Amino acid sequence: MLAVAVLAALVVGAMCTKVDLTVEKGSDAKKLVLNIKYTRPGDTLAEVELRQHGSEEWEPMTKKGNLWEVTSAKPLTGPMNFRFMSKGGMKNVFDEVIPTAFKVGKTYTPEYN
Repeated sequence: MLAVAVLAALVVGAMCTKVDLTVEKGSDAKKLVLNIKYTRPGDTLAEVELRQHGSEEWEPMTKKGNLWEVTSAKPLTGPMNFRFMSKGGMKNVFDEVIPTAFKVGKTYTPEYN
């Protein structure tokens, strides 16, 4: 019973978490700079990783001020997937969020399954 209650709490917590990813200036074909709005009361992002389309590898994003960024030797391939870990221990994976032809200034919101 306890395992079911814990699982239910995690699912509800994940569903209550809203994430918006805005592509910022400085982004180009090989660099992605994001302003990530993570709204979960009492929690903040600790880690963000990106996985490009067709890859099995998760690439860590670096936090610089309020922005998260990743640079690649080759052009980034979308749609890009994101994995978040919050300081409170919440983990979320969002698939196919940002396309290859992303637009600077556009906000992308993951769909919840």
